[in-house]
Amino acid sequence: MNASTVNGDAGGRTGRRRWLLWAPVLAMCLLAGGWFGLKYSSTGKQAALGAGYIAHVVCSCRYVGNREMASCRTDFEAGTEIVRVEDDVARQTITASVPLLAKRRAVYEPEFGCTLLEG
Repeated sequence: MNASTVNGDAGGRTGRRRWLLWAPVLAMCLLAGGWFGLKYSSTGKQAALGAGYIAHVVCSCRYVGNREMASCRTDFEAGTEIVRVEDDVARQTITASVPLLAKRRAVYEPEFGCTLLEG
């Protein structure tokens, strides 16, 4: 007689405990792999391009054109609704981001206009 028949289903309980331990680790690895795959694929590059475009357009609208943020939103192209925009009035900076994928900033300098910053 082996130990699993004496103790009932001891092997099954150990297997379930092992699964409960490793399932979250596996899920995190899959999520991290999916995120890296999106971020560094053409989707991530398109997100960075869209965020940069919106940051520059809104910066020009807001600080060169002296328009309100509500008015600047009318300049968005179709398909850029996912891009979030933040306005830092004190630094005259616009930050545009696509959640979890890309973030770009544009800063207004009176002698040069709006400049898109790296990264």
